[in-house]
Amino acid sequence: MAYDVARFRAEFPSLASGVAHFDGPGGTQTPRVVGEAIASTLTGPLSNRGVALPGERNATAAVAAFRSAFADLTGVDARGIVYGRSATQLTYDISRAIAATWREGDEVVVSRLDHDANVRPWVQAAESAGVGLRWLDVDPDTAEITEESIASAFTTRTRLVAVAGASNLLGTIPDVRRIADAAHEADALVHVDGVHHAAHEFVDVGALGADLFVCSPYKFLGPHCGVLAADPALLERLHPAKLAPSTDEVPERFELGTLPYEIMAGATAAVEVLAGLDPGDATDRRARLRSSFAAIGEHESRLLRRLEDGLAGLGEDVVVHSRAAHRTPTLLLTFPGRSSAAASGFLAERLVHAPAGFFYAHELMRRLALADDAALRVGLAPYSDEEDVDRLLGGLREFVAA
Repeated sequence: MAYDVARFRAEFPSLASGVAHFDGPGGTQTPRVVGEAIASTLTGPLSNRGVALPGERNATAAVAAFRSAFADLTGVDARGIVYGRSATQLTYDISRAIAATWREGDEVVVSRLDHDANVRPWVQAAESAGVGLRWLDVDPDTAEITEESIASAFTTRTRLVAVAGASNLLGTIPDVRRIADAAHEADALVHVDGVHHAAHEFVDVGALGADLFVCSPYKFLGPHCGVLAADPALLERLHPAKLAPSTDEVPERFELGTLPYEIMAGATAAVEVLAGLDPGDATDRRARLRSSFAAIGEHESRLLRRLEDGLAGLGEDVVVHSRAAHRTPTLLLTFPGRSSAAASGFLAERLVHAPAGFFYAHELMRRLALADDAALRVGLAPYSDEEDVDRLLGGLREFVAA
């Protein structure tokens, strides 16, 4: 079954609204089957986990299916899959557990490319533990992490580096493996914010060199939650604060309270949707995901070329700040002499959703130092099509001509 965007779009009730969605980096639309999985699990029967009664077995099965699905998505052992309310919550929790192992003189490396969810938890943990802090810097002209900062960031005192798998603001995909190799030479852990990365790239945590990887299913067709993927052996070495009666088993020692089984079922369904987009001849789910993400990449790259060609036709009326050689189909735009927020509002009146802001990329916003107090972010998703792109370009032409 080849990738068929028209067939795929028919699976999304929300797309009947007529809105062209370019807000995927902030959260995608959700296919019907994901909502049905949530509803059917919630209406059960459903109880706390066990084996004696249907409600107990349904809860147990929902958790097992969730761990299996995200093991397939990330390439990590199912015992290393931790559920969380959000990637931010998971990063705060794991940062506190890891910081308990740091000692005076240790150092932490963070990146100015990142969403603040992969910056502030580590900065605050470093401050609380009294350890040093170093930065991976970004060149605004290239939208890349600078070679100089990579060369100088790591020392024998480095204990952890936190870096994005892809920038949620610019789309930049840094050379995570190179950074990870440098960190591992210093015997440091690597925490990768894969929230934007996992929405567009086939995830291979081992190939990235990540020790810890977080993602958010609502960025790729699922419900609002977060997932942490790590080697179970690493999780065994960490001891988060928890209730005395709660289990000390991994991964559950990191999951506080009763799990939302219905949300887990919806997230599992989203992985199944992705695996079924264009599985080719593959039979196991991870192989189907690999094939489908290749098809998604081809589709989104084709649309991105159409979009970039159209933007080039607007000349100096638009500035594209997404310039990295390797990036997701996400563009950050400003309009000299015009407000990006006004551009977003102008598009919204035409049922085109492209929000303006800096989207929690706090350090990157400061590093870009744009004259505008916001920028327009345009993000393609697997359900985007040529008509969406043409409507966006038409709206922008009207805006700059007004």
